[in-house]
Amino acid sequence: MDRIDSYVREGEESLDDLQINNYYLIQKKKGFRYGIDSVLLSYFMKIKKEGRLMDLCTGSGIVAFLAEAKYPLTYIEGMEIQEEYAEMAARSVRMNGLSDRMRILQGDIREVREHFPSGSFDYVSCNPPYMIGSHGLTNLDPAKNIARHEVMCTLSDVIEAASWLLPGKGHFYMVHRPFRLAEIFDKLKKAGLEPKRMRMVYPTLKKEPNMVLIDAVKGGRERISVEAPLIIYNEDGSYTREVLHIYGKEEID
Repeated sequence: MDRIDSYVREGEESLDDLQINNYYLIQKKKGFRYGIDSVLLSYFMKIKKEGRLMDLCTGSGIVAFLAEAKYPLTYIEGMEIQEEYAEMAARSVRMNGLSDRMRILQGDIREVREHFPSGSFDYVSCNPPYMIGSHGLTNLDPAKNIARHEVMCTLSDVIEAASWLLPGKGHFYMVHRPFRLAEIFDKLKKAGLEPKRMRMVYPTLKKEPNMVLIDAVKGGRERISVEAPLIIYNEDGSYTREVLHIYGKEEID
């Protein structure tokens, strides 16, 4: 642990074991930390062919690291507007020995055309800010506020960036809130990204869904597959078997 501990700023950051490929992730102790939505997004992806992935709004880089561990990707890039988080994620890349096939770019996704030619990536993923205007509680921590509210980028910005980065038949994977589903579908279609798969995520079986996972294909035909609901908790508050499987703690037949 001495070698990887040297990458962490003592007192400010934590070192978290991702429980896959012996990867560790540096996170802020008091700043924005990844949640189950990022884990579910990486699980929802279907990447069977080698290719290049761009993770927009990458934050600590959690989706990028999980995707690298799970799928046959040849190169991964993460783009993050907040300099301190981009720098932290870049340290995680170096710490895990992934500099030959992963890079973190500090930049604004609204300026993605200045950084990459059209169609540069086979896959794009994003866990974007969910809230607009007065939706949700504004956080006094600027970093958390940027991660959760559309302060530095909007849903349209994310979708337009994804469309630019993808070639025809490229996949865009996103997690968002169900209450914005009509808007999400409208904006995806206008950007030439056809929703092809969708899965609702429910806290428990008796509650309304609070997340939606979407797979859209650039230039895809109109036909969407709605997958079985993903339930997070049993009624006793324990994780369901599928969630335990996602975290690598239980096998499912």
